[in-house]
Amino acid sequence: MGLGLLLIRLVVGITFMGHGAQKLFGWFGGHGIKGTGGFFESIGIKPGVTMAILAGLAELIGGAMFALGLLTPIAALLIAGTMFVAIVKVHGPNGYWITQNGFEYNLMLIAVAIGVLLIGPGQYSLDAVIFGS
Repeated sequence: MGLGLLLIRLVVGITFMGHGAQKLFGWFGGHGIKGTGGFFESIGIKPGVTMAILAGLAELIGGAMFALGLLTPIAALLIAGTMFVAIVKVHGPNGYWITQNGFEYNLMLIAVAIGVLLIGPGQYSLDAVIFGS
């Protein structure tokens, strides 16, 4: 079970780090802080630049923590929280399926993050080393 949880944490965590880097630095095809801030303003998330910074940090730091299995409940809540906002503000009105820009992917990530929160990060995690969990 420990290797399975490690695999899940690494893939989800590193992916979230990439999404944070897109928002903060414009890496990996992202729009950076100003572009993301402008998009946020257009969907009613204000102030856009400040919220882009906060979302980017939540994804970058939350993703790193999730991948490492460090303070996993906090990391999982950062991931689930950003995906919940994405559903409410962007994808929810489009229905379930991602082919229609729906919330299927966001919901899957919430389920994974909360699932790991409930199960625990596993033996191959910094939480296990630090807290013996």
